[in-house]
Amino acid sequence: MSKREAAMAYSGENYVAPPKESPKKYVKANWWKYIVAALIIFVTMMPLYVLIEMSFKEPTDLASRLTWPTYFYLGNYKSVIQNSGLLNAYKNTIIIVVSVICIEVFAGCLAAYALARNRTKLNAFIRSMVLGVMMVPAVTILAGVYSILAKIHGINSYWALIFVTAAFGLPMSVYLYYNFIIAIPEALDDAARIDGANRFQCFLWIILPQLRPVTVTVVIMKGVNAWNDYLYPMYIMQTVDKYTIVLVVKQFFSENNTNLQGAAACCLLGMLPIIVLYICLNKYFIKGSLDSAVK
Repeated sequence: MSKREAAMAYSGENYVAPPKESPKKYVKANWWKYIVAALIIFVTMMPLYVLIEMSFKEPTDLASRLTWPTYFYLGNYKSVIQNSGLLNAYKNTIIIVVSVICIEVFAGCLAAYALARNRTKLNAFIRSMVLGVMMVPAVTILAGVYSILAKIHGINSYWALIFVTAAFGLPMSVYLYYNFIIAIPEALDDAARIDGANRFQCFLWIILPQLRPVTVTVVIMKGVNAWNDYLYPMYIMQTVDKYTIVLVVKQFFSENNTNLQGAAACCLLGMLPIIVLYICLNKYFIKGSLDSAVK
């Protein structure tokens, strides 16, 4: 109830709700918003349009990149699948992405639960440090990370890239889980403790089932980041058999030859799993993002 409604109810007056605005009047009054939305959609979709139409062009086609071809050339896709090692790159990328997601979900929700349920000065300091780490660009510590991995023989290994990627993504995961858990009443934990559950059982049976929306958000955000990561895979994965999808795309650009059509086809094939994942989890992703931001 608004302040106006409460005041009128207290004074005994009858509150009359304002008439609802018709859709036509709303559209007329907010016409500029539709123009801005259309411009944003156009700017966002233009690179995707260019990517799609270039993937169906022959490598010798020098026509404008904005012109849709009058033919469909599937040789780029055939060449990418047969000669670029894309299928092996799919395997490498899936291993890395799934491992990173498992680490970030498991460690992120446990750390956030401890920070949300034990509000001490030490935990407040740790939470501030977690937020501070999010401000550090990954490229600024590349030399240090690479030298450490070289000393412990982590170059060209899955585990090195998995732990490095998960370490950079954990602060955001903890932040999202913390904002979600802190809004869950502690009375649920107390009730479970009275029934004989310990702290871990409270988390496992009471808190964890309620974290589905934010977990989907973490899975999509961190999955996309790990799937599209270029900087650290380029330095850690140094042999072709360990290349991820992004590194396979890089092979189409060299000093002597640049195959834009093949790169476009490779990019589209590399995007498909992430697009399908987002379509399937879109509802939970939006709900989790809003709940984590509001809570």
